[in-house]
Amino acid sequence: MSMSDTAALAATRGRLSRHVSFLAYDNFRYLKLALAAVAGSIVLYVAVPPYGERYGGGWAGYTLGTVGALLILWLTWFGYKKRTYDPERKYLQPHGSGAPDSAHQAEDPSRLARRLSAHVYLGLALVVIATLHTGFHFGWNVHTLAYALMCLVIASGVYGVVAYVRYPRQMTENRQNMTMAQLQAQVVAIDAELRRRVMPMDDAMATIIRGSLDNTPIGGSMWRQVTGHYPDCGTVQAIARLQAMPDAGPGAIDDTWRLLRTKLDEKAALVFRLRRDVRFKALMDIWLYVHVPLTFALLAALMAHIVSVFYL
Repeated sequence: MSMSDTAALAATRGRLSRHVSFLAYDNFRYLKLALAAVAGSIVLYVAVPPYGERYGGGWAGYTLGTVGALLILWLTWFGYKKRTYDPERKYLQPHGSGAPDSAHQAEDPSRLARRLSAHVYLGLALVVIATLHTGFHFGWNVHTLAYALMCLVIASGVYGVVAYVRYPRQMTENRQNMTMAQLQAQVVAIDAELRRRVMPMDDAMATIIRGSLDNTPIGGSMWRQVTGHYPDCGTVQAIARLQAMPDAGPGAIDDTWRLLRTKLDEKAALVFRLRRDVRFKALMDIWLYVHVPLTFALLAALMAHIVSVFYL
């Protein structure tokens, strides 16, 4: 293995490790903090029983409820402030920003890892804190609704963590140190070669190749992105039709026929990698369509819970 190969392998491993480093940030600092918060909440719950049945009241219950509400607000604020990493531009950029690329500064990776680690572990600790605040007393009311929405938000957040740990690594492996633009450029080059090579062929062959040129979708609806299912792909159909045909004939025509088949196979492999990349990106993004609306619903239910307790 050459020095350049070794350096490339080390860089790839470094990119992969960055996706999981936030879980072990600073020797699991926020995991330890979350465990301490959980332990303290359990001690408070056991050591300070309220008058009558447990229902979230009393100073201990209100303390747990206040801590839980503050955690919800902080976690929501973090979700608003967090930034996304764009693998094509290699820097961090705020959501919804319309400023030019040159105007953005890359956020300190250690700072982002610290905030994300706290978000994950304190969010999981919130499940225990909020459950103890309820005193395991549930019913068909706004209080239980707020608790249920909180659990759904946390569950969707867990999926988001799993997705952002798993899929960036698979995207890196799938691209093989290439960008989406480079993969697309290779497909465009193959299409140009197919157009040139099919010119001396008959109309039947031209129709087959035209199906690949005109109907090889990448992306599309969310369903197609997530499933990666493209039953009407022109390239797949062109390969199948060529496979079913006998050899085109001797000489130069036969060589062109073989080259067309080779180019279609190359294109199919590139398109498969592009669709896999789109699928991984969709699987990372789709959870936001659930997580964000549930978060706003949780905030509304939390406010209703607080108002009903103190003012109704």
